[in-house]
Amino acid sequence: MRTSPADTAGQDRPAVMLSMTDVVSGYGGSPIVRGVSAQVGAGEIVTIVGPNGAGKSTLLKAIAGLLTVESGQVVLGGTDITNQRTNRLARLGLGYVPQSNDVFDPLTVRENLEIGGYCIRRPQLGARIDEITGLLPALGALMGRRAAKLSGGERKMVAVGRALMSQPKVLLLDEPTSGLSAERSTQLLTRDIRALAESGASILLVEQKALAALEISHWGYVLALGRVVISAPAAELLARPDIGEVFLGRAAQGPKAGPVLRHAPGA
Repeated sequence: MRTSPADTAGQDRPAVMLSMTDVVSGYGGSPIVRGVSAQVGAGEIVTIVGPNGAGKSTLLKAIAGLLTVESGQVVLGGTDITNQRTNRLARLGLGYVPQSNDVFDPLTVRENLEIGGYCIRRPQLGARIDEITGLLPALGALMGRRAAKLSGGERKMVAVGRALMSQPKVLLLDEPTSGLSAERSTQLLTRDIRALAESGASILLVEQKALAALEISHWGYVLALGRVVISAPAAELLARPDIGEVFLGRAAQGPKAGPVLRHAPGA
């Protein structure tokens, strides 16, 4: 039986599915991500939180092959995937859902899913789509609709479903509730993302609703100024009396932020 996030506090983490060691990355100028080390265990939901500009989305793009890792290493399931092409990353088991531009507007929902399953042999494609609609039932009624006609929440489900078509070992989700209603955001976090983890996927999540994301997570990392300043079970992060200050970035300022729970290597 899957333990709840709170139950994992203080326990050893599961086998590592994704690890980052001293990753440095950015957009060509001064690095935005400055030596980040972190990991995601099998079946874990891991959330990265921190103030705007901390480097959270930049880190996901570097892992996903959209930005160059200038130094450091990214390993997926024992394979070094640092600076690999995105199509190879998908074949190796990495899925990525960006914050925006996450669906192909002119295509139907089914066609979007089929594109996500380009690695799957045609005879098995329909069966995989059935598996995805079983996991995300709301997609079933949308198959013939064009993505341009979908609501924000429906589009996000299509994007997640497309990423799942390749049966990723690890799924990267960048601000999945961005632009969604409060009700749909709650459903996505508390129902859909939990269901993905329970189905066997490991999830690395960057989310603007930091407290809500930590409530469904097993582990959390706090980034400030491109570095990991706190690494701890999500339940411990939520219990911190200075949790608001942590998310405002004051964790990087030393004693004013209170005791650091656990530093990641290289932080």
